[in-house]
Amino acid sequence: MVTVISLGGSIVAPDKVDENFLKDFTALIAEILIDDKERRFIFVVGGGGPARTWQQAYRSVAAGGSDAEADWIGVMATRLNAQLVKAVMSEWCPQDVVIDPTQAAPMEGRVLVAAGWKPGFSSDNDAVLLAERFKADTVINLSNIEQVYTDDPRKNPAAKPIAKISWKDFRAMVGDEWVPGKNVPFDPVASRRASELGLKVICAAGRNLDNLKKLLCGEAFLGTVIG
Repeated sequence: MVTVISLGGSIVAPDKVDENFLKDFTALIAEILIDDKERRFIFVVGGGGPARTWQQAYRSVAAGGSDAEADWIGVMATRLNAQLVKAVMSEWCPQDVVIDPTQAAPMEGRVLVAAGWKPGFSSDNDAVLLAERFKADTVINLSNIEQVYTDDPRKNPAAKPIAKISWKDFRAMVGDEWVPGKNVPFDPVASRRASELGLKVICAAGRNLDNLKKLLCGEAFLGTVIG
């Protein structure tokens, strides 16, 4: 069984690397791998705070700049974060970080780590492409939000959490175009492809490891199911 997790950069490195999270997250994954010998994981790591900081610097210095250049900066941030996760999990991850999800080699270990690929979409899209390549039916999207809301709860106190939503309704919320640094629960381009494939995406809070363990073990959890 292959579990694909889009590991948000906002939880790996919100501004700098969250070492305590990485220690606890790695321990949880190790526990699951030991308990379930058939389980394998693919982690696709986002850029987080470093990506946004460097993108903002570029746009400031270059008087706006181009989306393609800003996207490349974000891609490079994902690769640094992914290399860190791969190194931390080297016991189970013998392969190099995947940077092209369409050319990923068969898994040699029980963990595979991937980073951003190229401009035009976020690491969420890479997670969808890897789910397709490795025949997974679900992508778990871990970020700093517990659930998808009807609106931004930071701006609208009337916004309500959503337990389950169709792809049609979700895509109406997030649109169809990707903008570097865009803050949405799941990348619009990735959403379109996941919808076409019939994939299920589960959005949950990455730092709530007790909840994540329940999700990974098939127990009741807090999150949003899309699909």
